[in-house]
Amino acid sequence: MKIKGVSYDVGRVMGGNWRPVFDPKVVYREQEIIKNDLHCNAVRICGFDIGRLMTASECALKLGLEAWLSPEMWDKSQDETLAYITRAATAAEKLRTQWPDKLVFLVGSEITLFMQGILPGRNVMERMGGIMKNPADWKTGKYNLLMNDWLTKANESVRRVFRGKVTYASLVWEAVDWKLFDFVGVDHYWSVKIKDQYVEMLKPSFAHGKPVVITEFGFRTYKGAATSTEGMAGDLRDLDKPGPSVIASYLLNEALSSFFGVQLAPPRMKLKEGNWERDEAGQARALVEQLETLDHAGVDGAFIYAFVSPTAPYSDNPRNDFDMNSHSLVKSYEGGKHGTTYPDMTWEPKEAFKAVANFYANH
Repeated sequence: MKIKGVSYDVGRVMGGNWRPVFDPKVVYREQEIIKNDLHCNAVRICGFDIGRLMTASECALKLGLEAWLSPEMWDKSQDETLAYITRAATAAEKLRTQWPDKLVFLVGSEITLFMQGILPGRNVMERMGGIMKNPADWKTGKYNLLMNDWLTKANESVRRVFRGKVTYASLVWEAVDWKLFDFVGVDHYWSVKIKDQYVEMLKPSFAHGKPVVITEFGFRTYKGAATSTEGMAGDLRDLDKPGPSVIASYLLNEALSSFFGVQLAPPRMKLKEGNWERDEAGQARALVEQLETLDHAGVDGAFIYAFVSPTAPYSDNPRNDFDMNSHSLVKSYEGGKHGTTYPDMTWEPKEAFKAVANFYANH
């Protein structure tokens, strides 16, 4: 595997900013750890704010990492998204001229779900619900035609202002016209339902004669996540019953952001009822097993989701341990508490960090 990567969120935005505090010094230090201690040679930098994306990409590039720049604006129209992606590509070209072989630009990520205008629905939850209720609709090919029409426009617009390599992070069931791009990129999560087809599902990706990169995969940190029947290992939050306090927090967050430029942390929904147990060892084993599987399958690279999730903090109390629900390789602390392995960081490596570091160092 040539590309040994991890996903790094600088602030995706949905219901709030997923990285409420952005400190360039912390970003540089974390990416220094990603390179030297996690033994990555690439980082997929995801988020909404273009300034943050450029800052994080420059940090990565200065450290010698390959930066896969993934600007993401969710739940907007096709025209708005295209204009945003083009602005990001224009900014990225300034970095590419300094590091011509180290910057890859992603024109989008799972746009059939995260952008308006392809699947029916005003937001990602409606679109996801619709396709789950009517999976046969996808087989008509109509949505793939709409998707590739937009990707063609995005590819043309980006390449007019960005001279580097370009790709897209697809869902495994999106039939992308890969002639447009320099890499085949697939977000491909493992689950029990597809355990016998996991590698088989990747085989069509190799037919295009281009490097195949798994742009996103990972496992949550609770017992049973690695053997879940769901592709992203079952969200433990009670998404169906957020409660009035959470809804009020979302509305307050949106108002503060719109009128005053203030961004609160996304409100954390309660964990679903259940006897949840933390299982760092299970997460670590599953990640290494999948890395081995992908390596044997012949992919050129992979990006583990994700390095850190500040809005899903760890707690000794299982009812408040939101890190159990997180895919991150480190567990975040609240209240300014610092870790012991890296006393300058407000997190501590999980067992998965050590397991992935060992795999990357020896492959």
